[in-house]
Amino acid sequence: MVELSSSNEQAKEAGPCLMKRFVLLLLCLLITLDISFPHSRSSTQSSVTQPAITAITGVTLIDGSGRAPLKDSVVVVVGDSITAVGPRGRTQVPAGARVIDGSGLVLAPGFIDTHNHSDRGLDDEPTATTQVSQGITTIAVGQDGGSALPVGEYLSKLEHNPVSLNVLTFVGHASLRTRVMGENTNRTATDDEISKMKQLVEQAMRDGAFGLSTGLEYETGKPATTEEVIALASVAGQYGGIYISHIRDEADKAFDAFAEALRIGREGHLPAQISHIKLGTVGVWGRSRDVVAMIEKARKQGQDVTADCYPYDAWNSTIRVLIPSGRHDNVDDVTRGIADVGGPSNITIVSCRPHPDFEFKTLADIARLLSVDATHAYMQIVKDGGASIVCHSMKDDDIRTFYQQRWVMVSSDGGVGSRHPRGAGTFPRVLGRFVRELHWLALPEAIRKMTSLPAWRLGLKDRGLIKPGYKADFVLFDPATVLDRATFEKPQLTSAGIRQVFVNGVEVWDGTQVTGNKPGRPLRHAYATSRISL
Repeated sequence: MVELSSSNEQAKEAGPCLMKRFVLLLLCLLITLDISFPHSRSSTQSSVTQPAITAITGVTLIDGSGRAPLKDSVVVVVGDSITAVGPRGRTQVPAGARVIDGSGLVLAPGFIDTHNHSDRGLDDEPTATTQVSQGITTIAVGQDGGSALPVGEYLSKLEHNPVSLNVLTFVGHASLRTRVMGENTNRTATDDEISKMKQLVEQAMRDGAFGLSTGLEYETGKPATTEEVIALASVAGQYGGIYISHIRDEADKAFDAFAEALRIGREGHLPAQISHIKLGTVGVWGRSRDVVAMIEKARKQGQDVTADCYPYDAWNSTIRVLIPSGRHDNVDDVTRGIADVGGPSNITIVSCRPHPDFEFKTLADIARLLSVDATHAYMQIVKDGGASIVCHSMKDDDIRTFYQQRWVMVSSDGGVGSRHPRGAGTFPRVLGRFVRELHWLALPEAIRKMTSLPAWRLGLKDRGLIKPGYKADFVLFDPATVLDRATFEKPQLTSAGIRQVFVNGVEVWDGTQVTGNKPGRPLRHAYATSRISL
């Protein structure tokens, strides 16, 4: 007892001394390691990067749903997402937020382009001036049957080398044929080759592709049977993808081609979208209502069919598509093909490597230059290596009919470096010309066709609307001045009236130029991210 008591007393006396030594030792250690104590909770938080906060105030909000505009609205963004939407006075602007006064302007969701070819130009121009300047924030590439392979590598590349836009891709039918069949694609595929292509489609869907695209009017895809395409499309359908198609003929046999696209969607058990829906020859001009009736019948029978359309009466493609038979040295076929689009004055060469002096001249001009008729001028161009053309062969009445269908959305069929004005002007042209000047569409409906409709079609569940929880992809524009300025002679001119564009909460267009920011993300289909095994 005595010994224990003595020990306790010694411990009491030694305790303060030991504690002082411990504190001194700890202070020395902290000084040596250059560690300091925070003075408050706020100093701890200041060492962590906080997400940027932006409030856009006073805007007329068109939220993408098709509902009427909401005036004097406020939208709050934290980081890459929308956190609050409401009327001014009832929606709090957070302290320290960057405030953008949008009085007199419209705020809409970023435009989603379901048919874009910027995959050809983003390597050279990742800021994508002609795209973001017209309000595009998300693009769907891999169109007309041509895509990068493997899809997974392409998306990974975008992760490591980001661009200004969000990018998603389809897997291209022609690319599959070339990968499996080599250069020998001018024939039907064997069962074994189709089986190999199906495996590639499955891998592409697992990697994040949004479906299968075809360009059945082009030479690599044209020899494929409908059954071949159905077999590949059905694999995309099993993974929740869609079938998107530049149909086999947009000219005299367009109705057969529409019927084939409907059959592929029906028998492949997946949604079908007709790319850049059009009637491109004299023989089918004015028959847009018949096309609509055909598609409406399929929709009423339960088939999921949609389309996209660009707002120009001229298309842009290779000169060889003018001759559906593929007999480019046959005088009768070439003469008929030129006549079918309204004659050589409707055909303009926009790119011709063998003959740069032909560029931006019509086929009629070139025929006079060569002192031959238009048929032989065409044959000479093809013999020398071909050309890219713009062909004025659609009618405004047909374009209006298509745009006024609820299931038709806006697309550009353009992209970075496009030599057609649609590459820089598509979306402002719809807003300025079709809405404000011609009154073909009400503004909320036009915005729906650019935002929530394509988002729904593609299955993008957090884009296409302005509402809390959605990604902060925005377009701020002046409805009184918005308009395209690109022309066929100057196709790269940026549009008027687009004041600011944001992608994932980051400004990419300031009204006069790109900001240099590259906040875009590669978007993968939901089936790829969930890794479902079918």
